[in-house]
Amino acid sequence: MNSPLSCKNLRLFSKSVACKCLALVAIALFYRALLLSYAPGNAALDKITSLIRAPYISDSGRIRTDKFLEVPQIVWGLNNQKIAFARACLTARLMNRTLLLPSLSSSLFYKEIDKLRPIPFDKVFQFERFNSLCSGFVRLAQFSDVRNRAQRFDLEKGSGRRWTVERDLEQLKQSSRNGSIDEFEVIRVIGKNPFLWHDHWPVKEYAKVFECMVVVDEISREADKVVMKIREAGAKAKLEPESKTGIESPVPFVAVHMRIEIDWMIHCKKLEQRKKVSEICSSKREILERVGNISGLKTPTLLYLAVADSLLEEKEEDSSVLSGWRDGLIPFEKKKLGVKEEIYGKYSYLIQSAIDYEVCLRADVFVGNSFSTFSSLIVLERTQKARRLGFVSSCEDGGGENEWRSYAYNLAGESKRVPRRWMTNMTDSSLQAISYGSNSVSCSSE
Repeated sequence: MNSPLSCKNLRLFSKSVACKCLALVAIALFYRALLLSYAPGNAALDKITSLIRAPYISDSGRIRTDKFLEVPQIVWGLNNQKIAFARACLTARLMNRTLLLPSLSSSLFYKEIDKLRPIPFDKVFQFERFNSLCSGFVRLAQFSDVRNRAQRFDLEKGSGRRWTVERDLEQLKQSSRNGSIDEFEVIRVIGKNPFLWHDHWPVKEYAKVFECMVVVDEISREADKVVMKIREAGAKAKLEPESKTGIESPVPFVAVHMRIEIDWMIHCKKLEQRKKVSEICSSKREILERVGNISGLKTPTLLYLAVADSLLEEKEEDSSVLSGWRDGLIPFEKKKLGVKEEIYGKYSYLIQSAIDYEVCLRADVFVGNSFSTFSSLIVLERTQKARRLGFVSSCEDGGGENEWRSYAYNLAGESKRVPRRWMTNMTDSSLQAISYGSNSVSCSSE
């Protein structure tokens, strides 16, 4: 039996716990009444609500919306700029910050900073759509979202042989953990173009960012016009027999990213010497032969040749990119389609490249060079589309059923006369093969 003293202590303890519980309930009701006393949007309510929520966390629960990362102007070609942008987004994600809307470059004068022609990101890609598609993964913000633009921390990324991937990653992590640095509203990265930063992320994370980058309606409409011109050219051929239903089948088109211009050939020859490989450059003859031997192409097939403008001025029949194709392949390029001045001529280099990218992306078959970032990113996006339809490989003969087929003409396939089937390996641990090209591509995405 318990003693009277112990029973008394127990009753006192129970009363104490009950009092504490009642006090906590009263406090909770008080703050609830206080919150409800303010109208929605009231500044005082916002302040109280912000104290209750976890600090610096967005509604998505992942990316802070009041801490930002600023990166240098993005330069080089369209697809190098897309890689640089994705790398900047993933850097901001690693540091749990929102990326301030970077400036792209509409010109290629990347070595002469004073000649760069900046172009806002949202003049090429849809800003709101990006944040909607990438919600909870990465986030963009306007500079107007920054409260104090006068104070920011400058973070200089290292370079050179001593600056390893590990050191680069550790610098970014330390900047996030160091309270004296992380308290700055804006961390500004200074130094080289983000395309040249060290790569710390797998292909799938880059692919997620790329999927969120939807071109603005104006570029999409211009690409639609070019594709319509290609389809019209196919209809004019009138060589495709009518089907049993009496409905004429559309003539398929193959987009060929044909890299044979002088500056590319100089670059790829040097690259071959440096890498000690002989599968980067392709002559016009080799491209004609390998594209002509792709299995499963119907007759006729239209070819859209995505080539440099310098190749459109060739006047000699033998040197023209339009000559030499096998019977049944009908080649067109911007000039022959009548869209060079009507559509492309209205825009800067960057927008022209974006239009060409969209046209090649929509082709029935795409053929490119595995050492070109333009070709590589198109194949990555086509691989993603094929995977959604259940195709993870195009290795089998049935791969011809895959409407998102792609090939690398600089690499031999089953024989030296055919191009290698090409899908992006989505399990790669980095974007190295796409950023700088590879001769180790396959027909599987896994």
